[in-house]
Amino acid sequence: MEVILRKDLDKVGLRGEVVNVARGYARNFLFPRGLADEATPARVAEVQKIEGRRAKHEAKTFEDAQSVAERLGQLELRFDVKAGPTGSLFGSVTPTDIADELWEKHKVRVDRRKIGGDSIKRIGRYQVPIELFQDVTVEVRTLVVPEGGELPPEEALEAMEAQEQAEQVEPEEKHELDLDELDAAAAAQDAVLVESGELQPSRADVEGELAEDEFDRAVDAGTDES
Repeated sequence: MEVILRKDLDKVGLRGEVVNVARGYARNFLFPRGLADEATPARVAEVQKIEGRRAKHEAKTFEDAQSVAERLGQLELRFDVKAGPTGSLFGSVTPTDIADELWEKHKVRVDRRKIGGDSIKRIGRYQVPIELFQDVTVEVRTLVVPEGGELPPEEALEAMEAQEQAEQVEPEEKHELDLDELDAAAAAQDAVLVESGELQPSRADVEGELAEDEFDRAVDAGTDES
């Protein structure tokens, strides 16, 4: 089934693209969440019209691309986004978001597929590479700022990211600790059962205890001789 995406979706496509997906995926996931529309002839024609109008502003020659690169190199894009206390976004800033910002604010059209890097998922300062033409690439300064605030210094951003990573590690460490505690509890329970005669010790346990007894006797003998 052909649909027109309303948002960028990993491994599916970019906003405005016409893509073919399973009918069940479209009916049960994409349409209910407002992520896509059915690709009717009228909708496809409208998308093509918009893309055609924007394409007139895209660099067509090496010289055009150099001129656009010079202009973009002086810009600074800013996205005010919702973010958590450790700087993670409630969503992401995608290549399509960057392309739309360049078009809406500066009337510069770039190919979304030529915008490098992954979707941005944390607040911070970024240099986003954009290929404008063969052998013509520019990095655009991009600020991703928490809504209603300003970007903290780089040191604070690094500390926030480290805090988030630490919070992700803590549950794993707690899980390992729980397993150690369970092992210790199981060993203690086995010792009680062995002592009461309800559980026979394994051969390895018996041999281990005998070895410890021999070691203790050897130490005692050495102490007596001295």
